[in-house]
Amino acid sequence: MAAEISVNKLDAAQATAELARLAAVLTRANAAYHREDAPEVTDAEYDRLKRRNAAIEVAFPQLKRADSPSEQIGAPVSETFSKVRHAVAMLSLGNAFSDDDVADFEERVARYLGMSGGIAFTAEPKIDGLSLSLRYEAGQLVQAATRGDGETGENVTNNARMISDIPKTLIGAPEVLEVRGEVYMGHADFAALNVAQEAKGDKPFANPRNAAAGSLRQLDARITKARPLGFFAYAWGEVSEPLADTQMGAIARLAVLGFSTNPLTGRFEGAGALIAHYRKIEEQRATLGYDIDGVVYKVDDLELQRRLGFRSTTPRWAIAHKFPAEIAHTWVESIDIQVGRTGALSPVARLTPVTVGGVVVSNATLHNPDYIAGRDSKGGLIREGRDIRFGDWVEVYRAGDVIPKVRDVDITKRSADSVPYVFPDVCPECGSPAVREEGDSVARCTGGLICPAQAVEKLKHFVGRSAFDIDGLGKKQIEMFFKDESLPIREPADIFTLAARDAKQFTKLKNRDGWGDLSASNLFEAIEVKRTIPLNRLIFALGIRHVGESSAALLAGHYGSWKALVTMLDSAKDHTGEAWEELLSIDGVGAVMATALVDTFHSTETRAAIDRLVAELEIQDVVASDTSGSPVAGKTVVFTGTLEQMTRAEAKGRAETLGAKVSGSVSKKTDIVIAGPGAGSKAKKAEALGVEIMSESEWLKLIGEGG
Repeated sequence: MAAEISVNKLDAAQATAELARLAAVLTRANAAYHREDAPEVTDAEYDRLKRRNAAIEVAFPQLKRADSPSEQIGAPVSETFSKVRHAVAMLSLGNAFSDDDVADFEERVARYLGMSGGIAFTAEPKIDGLSLSLRYEAGQLVQAATRGDGETGENVTNNARMISDIPKTLIGAPEVLEVRGEVYMGHADFAALNVAQEAKGDKPFANPRNAAAGSLRQLDARITKARPLGFFAYAWGEVSEPLADTQMGAIARLAVLGFSTNPLTGRFEGAGALIAHYRKIEEQRATLGYDIDGVVYKVDDLELQRRLGFRSTTPRWAIAHKFPAEIAHTWVESIDIQVGRTGALSPVARLTPVTVGGVVVSNATLHNPDYIAGRDSKGGLIREGRDIRFGDWVEVYRAGDVIPKVRDVDITKRSADSVPYVFPDVCPECGSPAVREEGDSVARCTGGLICPAQAVEKLKHFVGRSAFDIDGLGKKQIEMFFKDESLPIREPADIFTLAARDAKQFTKLKNRDGWGDLSASNLFEAIEVKRTIPLNRLIFALGIRHVGESSAALLAGHYGSWKALVTMLDSAKDHTGEAWEELLSIDGVGAVMATALVDTFHSTETRAAIDRLVAELEIQDVVASDTSGSPVAGKTVVFTGTLEQMTRAEAKGRAETLGAKVSGSVSKKTDIVIAGPGAGSKAKKAEALGVEIMSESEWLKLIGEGG
């Protein structure tokens, strides 16, 4: 842990570098764990890094990345099974790793609700298996789907019917009921299965979670039936009527309906009681007969859950308290440099493979030049100044993510001819100088558009799931087309001219190795479909530094159309004027993000590439929600001072639901300022500008919620 700078001590440059590292690690981990059923890191390390990523984003909201792990749930589904769109998204959980984290969770819940205490929670073991959603209609099991990316999962209905723990018929259930839980395999059954696998000459499974996931995803449901799978129910999705008023009551109702629920689930008040139950479960962990990786806490009152609501990928009313991470020791065989989308040179240790927490690890992040040298960005010592070199015996730490980290070095095992690692001063991909600017913790390639590594990574981002998401045009295809001399894709616009250029080729794409008439035709059709793109996806796809998925949605919602956005950017060229001030006034947009956005559009080469792309597209304007009858639709409001009848988060959410724009600053474009006790400069500025000022009670009366 000494190797990492605490979040509250990071400066902006360090935070930027750390977010880049975390994004790379977590994205790879998601794919390995959720889609490939072959995790490369432990759950504990994964959760620790994801929590660290979220903490940095809270401290530096303007630095949130386009590919932020906090916006990701699971991984895109494979093509093996048909896709199922979840009626209610299957979200992931935030994480806690210490007693203080649990206390902070309780405090956040109470603060959001405006309550001083007395909130009850449930606590249940977190099963290390495969999430599954079961849909029942009129008491009959009609569909089963994996989590997938949270929005879309894999249809595994036939396989789920083969699991004895899953009822096929329910008596006394709501007309529509989606039951959610975890498919798992017990330790004894896992051991017996691997004996059978080896007896047949097949490869044994790495751990019970992989075995359970692989068994559920069999194309032949008879194989699933032969595998000893269990299922614990612990949640629900769409329901035609409530199961109960509380989480605990709903779990009891699921048990009555015939589902297996975990007997260690309990109801408690206060962080102290939750932690005591956590310790009790932790003591029993080795004797349970199945894998768990923590304890999940949920607010018990379902009405309070509704009020707390959700962040983009996690509920505010639940958190997973994970068990401690694991470590191992191995050799550093080499240190490689990877070049990212923004030109950052990221060092990666290639390790002699070692199993850490059930996962075979062969790579570990080394963060940046300072980390390798045994110091932080300000020159302070980490690992007591021990550097990392080729051939070192190192301690590898992982807790649930993709690329683990090298935490320490045993220099007593270092060879006599060992020499310090020299970080490159040129890009290994294009040979351009690699420059580390003052205040930045990473060196960056200065090659820009001429650097193939940056160009390829930008294109991969462009076709990513949250961007254009073009079927048949993934990372491997991007790399292939980028290198192609006769039918290249070197910039986004090239994707949309691919079919026309192919038509002029002597050797058509369909006649090349790995392609056929159908696959080529399908690709061209998929590209054609994506010529029409929502504004927020286009903004995100451009890969502008500091503009993540949520920021893109924020910008799209504020400006509404591509024309309006570009007009603003053109007017804000000098970082001054009304357009610039309006951009900065958007709640959630800071100076760093605004600068990156404006400067990108005023880079001659980049703007030309964007214009070539836009010429190929039909960009959909943001369709405003139906706020007819809302007295504040289209108005810009500012909340200042202390709100006494609702929390600031609830007030902001309610205003946006009614069609209002919530700003963080007062200007002549502000329509209403809601001022509570303690209102200061914002209220004074509103008065000077002649902006309407009202109390919280008056605001609630205006929107129809006051007495």
